[in-house]
Order: sequence, then C-alpha cells, then structure tokens
Amino acid sequence: MEELNWYVMYTASRSEKKVANRLKERGWEVYLPIVEELRQWSDRKKKVQKALFNGYVFVKTRRNQLWECLQVPGAVKFVHFSGEHATIDEKVIDVIKRVVATGVDVETDGSDIEPGEKVKVIAGPLQHMTGECIEKGNKDYFVIRVPGIDQNMLINVPRKYLEVIKTKTSA
Repeated sequence: MEELNWYVMYTASRSEKKVANRLKERGWEVYLPIVEELRQWSDRKKKVQKALFNGYVFVKTRRNQLWECLQVPGAVKFVHFSGEHATIDEKVIDVIKRVVATGVDVETDGSDIEPGEKVKVIAGPLQHMTGECIEKGNKDYFVIRVPGIDQNMLINVPRKYLEVIKTKTSA
C-alpha cells in the first residue's frame, strides 16, 4: 500500500478554511496554518483569523487519492514541481505548527531570499530552532523555508536572541 504524504493543495481565493473543513468531513487529515491579524477599518479594529499561506492547504493522503481530494468544492489543483506532486516533510509541518502555536508575528514571503547567515534562536518561544537571518527594512527576520511551496516564514526575532552558527571554511 502506498504511503501517506503531506501534499500541497492550491485552493480558490479565500477558500482555504472551507476546503480544509470539507476535506476533514470526508475523513482526510488536513493542516491549515491559521494566524491572527489585527485589521484596521475606518471605524474599528478587529482581530481576524487568516491562512498563513494564502491559497494553500496541506492534505495527508496517498498519491492515488489526490483526484478524490480535488472533488471538494474550492479545491483547484495539487502543486507540482518538475512534474512531481509537491510533498512536505512531516518535520516541516511540525515546525510550522510550532511557530503558529507560539503566537509570534509571522509573515510569509514567496520571493527568493539570498542565503544569509545561518542562525540559531537562543531564547524566546522559538528557542533551539535554526534557520537564516535576513534583514528586511529596519528589522531582523528569522527565516524558515517551506520548500514544497516555495514559501518562507519570516519571523521577527530580536537580534539579541539570534546566535550565528559558525560554519567550517575550507582553506
């Protein structure tokens, strides 16, 4: 029997929650990272829950069941790279869950980021995580890459909480 993998489903615009719920109702394991954002209207402010990655839902299934998953209203297609269905490692899903659970401010960015300094978080809710430190404007961001969907999680971490990981240089 084919093994279960986390596949990346692309959904119709603003349909992530509906698609995730419909898939769950049909028995699939689904992960939709949700973050809270403070929105400003002319007359009020309100906390809004939104998908961390616009248009994406992670579905744990077998390759031969992908077509079945796409029968859910709002599902568009599964993401492909080089002709293969994109899959996400369970460890990456766990990292995303951990980051979302901490409640830290997270932005996502689909642009290519030039490799920066490799860093380790030495304090705070993300302690012991490793990634890259980049600068964006006047803030330092810690980057966790989500390779299957070419997305990066940019988390604002105070520089004092980041320690550069020394890499061995060849002579």
